[in-house]
Amino acid sequence: MEAKKTPSADLNKKSSLFLAIGLLVSLGITFTAFEWKKTEKGELMDLGMATDDFEDLIEIPPTEQPPPPPPVKQQPQIIEIPDEEEIEEEIEINLDVEITEEQEVEEIVFEEEPEEEVGDEIFLIVEDNAEFPGGDAEWNKFLQKNLKYPRSASRMGIEGSVFLSFVVDKEGKLSDITVTRGIGGGCDAEAIRVLESSPRWTPGKQRGRAVKSRMAIRILFKLK
Repeated sequence: MEAKKTPSADLNKKSSLFLAIGLLVSLGITFTAFEWKKTEKGELMDLGMATDDFEDLIEIPPTEQPPPPPPVKQQPQIIEIPDEEEIEEEIEINLDVEITEEQEVEEIVFEEEPEEEVGDEIFLIVEDNAEFPGGDAEWNKFLQKNLKYPRSASRMGIEGSVFLSFVVDKEGKLSDITVTRGIGGGCDAEAIRVLESSPRWTPGKQRGRAVKSRMAIRILFKLK
């Protein structure tokens, strides 16, 4: 006897429903799988993108490069020449002058330098001054013996020193006697007279030679 199928037991009618449910479940699993990979990848990337603490970094100083070495100086090369090597160079000496035994060599005579002539130049400063014969002591004796006090100067009480300038030539003669500072009262004229009456003086000398020189002298007039 053939059994009858109930409508509730008919699976063919529900196959489309089961197929739809299977597709939904497959899509859900596939979608979940994709979402899982994205989440995992994001977490890994977040771990790799950790915050950097730049303050804890150690500053590395710049590397100093040493200066380049100085260039090597090339020392001059010294070339040694052996002593035995001879320098071949001919030196020709032509002596055209012939000297014989009979020829005499003239004697060389050195002439003395001519003496410097001193003219009538009057020297103001000489090496050796002119002086009265016998020196200052004899000059004072000559004044005491020959000097006369003028009467007018004695009456007026005039006394003091008369300064004279004169020239002594190379023979000791006196000339150009002048009063450079007088006191008057006849004393100036008396001083000139006494000096003119003096004997020849010893002339002054320059480089050992007698020369004409100018002198200055003082004659004192003093009342007793």
